[in-house]
Amino acid sequence: MILLDVNATRVTLGAEQTEQYLPALSGKRVALLSNHTGIVIQGSDTIHTLDLLLQHGVDVTAIFSPEHGFRGTAREGERVASSIDEKTGIPILSLYDGNSKRPSKEAMQTFDVLITDIQDVGLRFYTYYITMLRLMDACAHEGKQFVVFDRPNPNGWYVDGPILDMKHKSGVGALPIPVVHGMTLGELALMINGEYWLSDSLQVDLTVIPCKHYTHQTLYRLPVAPSPNLRNMLSIYLYPSVCLFEATPVSLGRGTDKPFLCYGHPNFNAPRTEASVYGPVITFTPDQSTQKGRICDGVDLSTMTEEEARKVGFSLRYLLDAYKHLNMDNYFFRPFFELLVGQDYVRKMIIQGKTEEDIRTCWQEDMANFKKQRRPYLLYEE
Repeated sequence: MILLDVNATRVTLGAEQTEQYLPALSGKRVALLSNHTGIVIQGSDTIHTLDLLLQHGVDVTAIFSPEHGFRGTAREGERVASSIDEKTGIPILSLYDGNSKRPSKEAMQTFDVLITDIQDVGLRFYTYYITMLRLMDACAHEGKQFVVFDRPNPNGWYVDGPILDMKHKSGVGALPIPVVHGMTLGELALMINGEYWLSDSLQVDLTVIPCKHYTHQTLYRLPVAPSPNLRNMLSIYLYPSVCLFEATPVSLGRGTDKPFLCYGHPNFNAPRTEASVYGPVITFTPDQSTQKGRICDGVDLSTMTEEEARKVGFSLRYLLDAYKHLNMDNYFFRPFFELLVGQDYVRKMIIQGKTEEDIRTCWQEDMANFKKQRRPYLLYEE
């Protein structure tokens, strides 16, 4: 597998191709789903897509903001109030205000076209696509047009993990797709429409502005962190695997300088003086979330190279390592675990002492079927 550096031939983002969409926006009221990641290159500088639209005279009447807020500073799951954008005076309608994750009827009457321009990382439990899905659903019911300015998927070069059993559908998993689905948001939007995954089997009036000079083997480096704790590319490559710790007592280093780059627990029984098979032993004190304020021993993954992390891809190895060292049996898992991993059998097989290879075998057929199912919706060479 050869991954091409984005700098070799720069990817042209959907939002940068103004000639592809500005004529269709003329005379329309436009809403924008975006956040701090919605930036494009303009000359030697960058500009937010909102400002780009306004520069071209587009009538932007509303901004929808996802988890982490429009500026991307809120923590995972934190409530974000609706507000007014100080720079433009345009209303920001939060979809994470604690009241509803769907826009109100009043909000839906303020626009004709909704544009999505946001940087996803290609995982079933990363919530930006769920926000897009809900807005697609609302637009389908209200007869609004829906446009996706596509962006590359930094984990778009592979597909792996269990398919979500829809009995575990939740705010961290909304579609019957694998943990790593390998699709851009534009491709996923096409699949949502084509597979009739919107409520009442509706379809939305959908347009996708694809990227140029991008394939699923392109190594795309994000210009900005997509959320507060995914601060570099190594954390983005590790995230599919280590996020499963969110449903255990194990800390992922939130509130330290290595979020999603380490894991540990106060009772982690790995010898302090020996390196783990996955990285050096580390001691840290998280000041957020799991084990907040407690001294944790664990494993430092930050010494891995990006190439090593990409080679590993989605893996249960870190989860199994912590499970072995904590010796908690079923108390290691919280009910949230199935919402993240998507299937019942993973927890059961870990408790039974099955190997990662044993467990991985269980999702191979489903994963192969998904890859066939998604093929008609792919916009870029695999």
